[in-house]
Amino acid sequence: MATSLPLVGAALQSKHLAEYADWLIADQRDLELQDPVSPDVLDGDWRTLASSVRSTLDGYKGQMGIHGPFLGFNLFAQDQKIRAAVVDRFLTALEFAAAVGATHMVLHSPFGTFGNPFTVHQFHGRLNDDITHVQHTVEPVLAAAQQIGCTLVIETIYDTNPALLFGLVRSFESEYVRLSIDVGHCFINSRFGGPPPDQWVRSGADLLAHLHLQDTDGHGDRHWAPGQGSLNWYALFEALRELAHTPRMVLELRDQSRVLEGARWLAERGLAR
Repeated sequence: MATSLPLVGAALQSKHLAEYADWLIADQRDLELQDPVSPDVLDGDWRTLASSVRSTLDGYKGQMGIHGPFLGFNLFAQDQKIRAAVVDRFLTALEFAAAVGATHMVLHSPFGTFGNPFTVHQFHGRLNDDITHVQHTVEPVLAAAQQIGCTLVIETIYDTNPALLFGLVRSFESEYVRLSIDVGHCFINSRFGGPPPDQWVRSGADLLAHLHLQDTDGHGDRHWAPGQGSLNWYALFEALRELAHTPRMVLELRDQSRVLEGARWLAERGLAR
């Protein structure tokens, strides 16, 4: 059980790094670079971008990660040509990760169900098939990630049934594949039968390595600063205090100018620092 308040960091585009560099470096807060989400970045001069990041963050020794690409594809790719393109995207993102010294990469959970999420995968061995397709996609990415000491964290997206995502993470039997919880996504999905964010934390405790912190009213993926929406932050941090370890946690806000406001709101309520 944690005895001190968790330290909150930020998920940022590199163009905002200079604005937050002092804040990040002063306490060596967690940082997640989100530039590799963009195909233009991966197809562009990302080496120069990585050099600029290192220069801006001179003195930073905290835990840094990246958000991996996801636009236009998911991990279920069965077509080998599509799978090859997906793997290529991730491998390029990992090259960027190595260049900046990142040690986690966020992947999106592939699960989205047509029907009841608590029963649909029970038919015809579908869950095993889906996990096998994901493993074929992720295995070469995992091999490259291990070589640079980078953990793949699979983020809750449309997930309402935790067992599916937990089973996928466990199927790799690797310390380099862990769970990422986006608390806003989980709050939205709790309106459709899924557990609330704090229960995700408790149920996935042994797998949890990373959290995206954002607020929402439950009607859309708002990525608001904490306090702007309806998420139960007290319940969330109560669950986090029960963990035997401290996962990485970053504010992932649509308006990145509000990061300090969001961190301050949590600090003023004695939830984080």
